[in-house]
Amino acid sequence: MSKIERIEIFVTELPVRVQRIFSSGPYDTGPAKQILGKPVLVKVYADGVIGYGQIRPITPGHFLADTTQGMVATIKDIYGPNLIGKSMFDIESANEMFDLRLGGNPCARAALDIALHDAMGKALKVPVHQLIGGCCQPRIPLEWSVSLANDVQTIVNEATRAVNEFGIKVLCIKAADRRGWRQDVKHFAAVRRAVGEEVVIGVDPNTGWSVADALSAVHALRQYNLGYIEQPIARRDLVGMAEIRRQAAGVPVMADEALFTVQDAYALAQAQAVDAYCIKLYKIGGLTSAKKIAAVAEAANIQLNCGGLAVQCQLEAAASAHFYASTPEKRMMGAAEFVMGLNTIGPDPIVPLTDFVVKDGHVNVPTGPGLGITIDEVALKKHTLLQEVVK
Repeated sequence: MSKIERIEIFVTELPVRVQRIFSSGPYDTGPAKQILGKPVLVKVYADGVIGYGQIRPITPGHFLADTTQGMVATIKDIYGPNLIGKSMFDIESANEMFDLRLGGNPCARAALDIALHDAMGKALKVPVHQLIGGCCQPRIPLEWSVSLANDVQTIVNEATRAVNEFGIKVLCIKAADRRGWRQDVKHFAAVRRAVGEEVVIGVDPNTGWSVADALSAVHALRQYNLGYIEQPIARRDLVGMAEIRRQAAGVPVMADEALFTVQDAYALAQAQAVDAYCIKLYKIGGLTSAKKIAAVAEAANIQLNCGGLAVQCQLEAAASAHFYASTPEKRMMGAAEFVMGLNTIGPDPIVPLTDFVVKDGHVNVPTGPGLGITIDEVALKKHTLLQEVVK
């Protein structure tokens, strides 16, 4: 009973093209038929149920090595064959196998880990959050990550759209503009004037600042009510992060690129480098790892933030929502970043009908079995660029 019989892998297209700018350069989901940067969906067949998981690797990107092609090869040739015949409930054994057979590869791990949780939930007829801690927060606040741009008005337009059209109350402004930290301050000040004082605004240089830049920028941004600072400097510079945190004096500092594993979480806690961990399932390997990192955070009195753009991917967004819902409110900082998986910049092509939508800056965690998201199999077939089977 509950044995994994087959795993199917699908690379799916994104008909709506998404283009954004980070500190490391432009990100582009590319033309619809191009495989690079497209989501990978897995189906895990076990004991009469099908578990779904989907992850879109951030490719090209400055800190994540995973690619769409790499995910497919990892699942097809290594992780998938080692799961066949195992119980879908042996989640710790599966994650141990990931470590033993091929290190790293968090995106491939996350897709399978999420699919296994979806399958378990369906088999037991309960939503995923009931498997990982229950429902502490059924209604989840959302954060909008605002892209860099060459002109201030484009940044302001995106920020005001998020606030006015979707009711977003937390914004994160991308920073480390090539023109220097003073330009970042201009962007922040313009957005603050446009959205008012009630909206929380953080800043995210994506490792693009030096320690000196970060300290100068934080000092300049205080007058505009800076909400938080996300990963200002290089991911391995924990001493620098700790110094920024000390001098920020009350403005929370959050780790993103510095956090991939539970060992990273422990090192950040030891260094007293941050006030919050940014949990992104594609980056840390799924829900199993997320709960372990959450435990380290609780022990170290560090808060959690739930990240991951999940562009046009309702399955990925739903997995993040279940993790968020399973975490007590007092242990969370800011709001959840998976808003772009909720049909805000384009519809998910394989989930055309859904009630998992933004309402007044929030989303309700799905309550159906598993992830609570229904895939349109006809649409999946139509939008599949590549398919593989492991059995």
